[in-house]
Amino acid sequence: MEKSYSHNPVLLNEVMSFLSPAPGQIIVDATIGGAGHSEQILQRITPGGMLIGIDRDEETLRLAAERLRPFEGSFKLVNKNFKYIKEILKSMGVEKINGIIFDLGISSIQMEAWQRGFSIKNDGPLDMRMDRNQRLTAKDLVKSLSEKELSDIIRDLGEERFHKRIARGIVEERRKKEISTTAELTEAILRSLPYINNKYKIHPATRTFQALRIEVNDELCSVTEALKELPDVLQKGGRACVISFHSLEDRIAKNTFKEFKAQGVFSILTKKPVIADEKEVITNPRSRSAKLRVAEKM
Repeated sequence: MEKSYSHNPVLLNEVMSFLSPAPGQIIVDATIGGAGHSEQILQRITPGGMLIGIDRDEETLRLAAERLRPFEGSFKLVNKNFKYIKEILKSMGVEKINGIIFDLGISSIQMEAWQRGFSIKNDGPLDMRMDRNQRLTAKDLVKSLSEKELSDIIRDLGEERFHKRIARGIVEERRKKEISTTAELTEAILRSLPYINNKYKIHPATRTFQALRIEVNDELCSVTEALKELPDVLQKGGRACVISFHSLEDRIAKNTFKEFKAQGVFSILTKKPVIADEKEVITNPRSRSAKLRVAEKM
């Protein structure tokens, strides 16, 4: 991955408006990625503030550190799963924070790195690990899961209507030879689908790739566990911004915030999820499916 990589954060103006970072505050970027949001946060919380950036991907953190170099001394980067947010803050001696942002899903940095195996467009090894130190890869799932297990994952995590066909196609293909690259998996998926599938707005393999990625990285569990920690880590008036890119993550954020509201510990600032305007979608296509939900600690 190139150090000169340019990252365009989604819904940047909206996040800054809701998060409202100010000098001296402590803000957490739980998914720092290319540090686009973090850079803008640091401009607003310095002098005297501290940004804590978390990411499971060591390579991503190196790029973030490079981008944030002008703010040296005002940020700390942590290579860990954000579900350990409480533990991370405790280890730093931080009791409460003023705000936190979660920009969920795969980062554009990871997506564009062919060797990471996230992309349908760029052929690479069937990997999909956000944390490259973990053992489980997408190749392992494709190789070892039963047809029913594959079908269930593709249905539940990818919301793919042709989950049975695709699972059957993958199993039939792996009997002939090992599926070890993204191109080989894509071909197996395409051969499994009816011709009408060519009319889909998104690539026919997108939902299956999403399902495998979520399973490999245990993403939904991580989001659920992290959001449950918010009442303990945010100070009164502190805000949590959650940007999601598919309905499963959005549903978790929506329901968690509703539970907090019912308990009288949070107020919800976004009655409906905030989405990107037409101008942003044109300049940054990744923002097309982004949804932002915001809640405030009472």
